[in-house]
Amino acid sequence: MTDTGNLTLLSSFILLGFSDAPELQTTIFTIFLSLYVLMVVGNLMMILLINTDPHLQTPMYFFLTHLSFMDFCLSSALIPKALETFLMGRSHISFWGCFAQMFIFMALAVSECFLLGVMAYDRYTAVCKPLLYTTTMTRARCYGMMVLVYTMGFLTSLVHITLAGRLSFCQNRSINHFFCELPTLLQLSCSDTSTNEVFLLYNTVFNSVVSLLMILVSYTYILHTVLQIPLATRRMKVFSTCASHLAAITTFYAPGLFTYVQPHEASSWDQGKLVSVCYSILTPTLNPLIYSLRNKEVKGALRRLWERKLLPRLCRV
Repeated sequence: MTDTGNLTLLSSFILLGFSDAPELQTTIFTIFLSLYVLMVVGNLMMILLINTDPHLQTPMYFFLTHLSFMDFCLSSALIPKALETFLMGRSHISFWGCFAQMFIFMALAVSECFLLGVMAYDRYTAVCKPLLYTTTMTRARCYGMMVLVYTMGFLTSLVHITLAGRLSFCQNRSINHFFCELPTLLQLSCSDTSTNEVFLLYNTVFNSVVSLLMILVSYTYILHTVLQIPLATRRMKVFSTCASHLAAITTFYAPGLFTYVQPHEASSWDQGKLVSVCYSILTPTLNPLIYSLRNKEVKGALRRLWERKLLPRLCRV
């Protein structure tokens, strides 16, 4: 069978989800649905608060808006189809639908990787150069940084998708996952995937190293600045402004690096699916909580939104 024939005949894939545990399908569906609802409410609420409250019109919250937007879009590209898979035991996804899902997921995952680095630079400027913060983090510079972040994400994803589109796929259409992820799709190819695998590995390492280097350098300077503050209470207050960002970095990088750096033998895929849950739904759900529960400005904005807009409407009703 020719490569063209393979691509022509292959009109869809089958997502298996967690079909090896059919007795847990209802439980998994309920958990994912609950997390997805929390993710949607949390991230849309963060976007609403930041864009309507004048007290949150700062570079930090500008970047946080984009973090919430990326998390919302990333999960929304994956979870609705995954819910169908969990409900039915397995589900079909078209060839182009699978590639669209991969493109959106990789583009936003890479963009979020670089965004976390940019947010670390923002915290470095705020803590180490507070007098120059407003002149350094101007609106034009913030927009320029976000253009660069999205460009890196979408160009990287486009290269991956272009390379994957040159592959041929044979009779096996079953994807042992709950969404179309590039490593699992490569397992189904009849073609030589060494180029795809090498580019995936080196690109993942490059993106992670660049972002983590920005984060490590920024926080090295931040820690040095904080330790020079004489009062312990003031040191904690200054460093607490970075605590949410550090928590977001941990929840993003820990499962992602674990999944992509580990060897991709068949025995590792079940473990990989569980790790994928973290960065496809758990991390996007946790980020709004991380940035709101310990953030007095966000809680104040939420209280003002309730008192000035929501509560009067409820009273009128």
